Amino acid sequence: MIANVPLPMPVVFYRTGRGVAVVRDWLRELDPPDRNAIGLDLMRIQFRWPVGMRLCRPMGDGLWEVRSELPSRRIARILFCVLARRIVILHGFVKKTRATPDAELALARRRRRELEE
Repeated sequence: MIANVPLPMPVVFYRTGRGVAVVRDWLRELDPPDRNAIGLDLMRIQFRWPVGMRLCRPMGDGLWEVRSELPSRRIARILFCVLARRIVILHGFVKKTRATPDAELALARRRRRELEE
């Protein structure tokens, strides 16, 4: 028996009021190699939380960003929060500018507030 091995934190996807997991659906639309790269990054966070820079960075207000470099030579971001010892995936997008767009952050913050209510 292995002692002192931390258990992975569960990863759950945000669902709309109608039960649609919008980020999971977005991931399924990506090419398989890109989807796998993001999945590996999420797994690293799940098994090693808390994780620092290069892979994960705080965005303020309890929001975190997963920074994924995709095989398609694009950059993806997954925005998440940690609630009740769960990693809640709130939003995902392919980055087109250097800075994370305010609209993307606002959407993730709105979803986080909705979950907390």
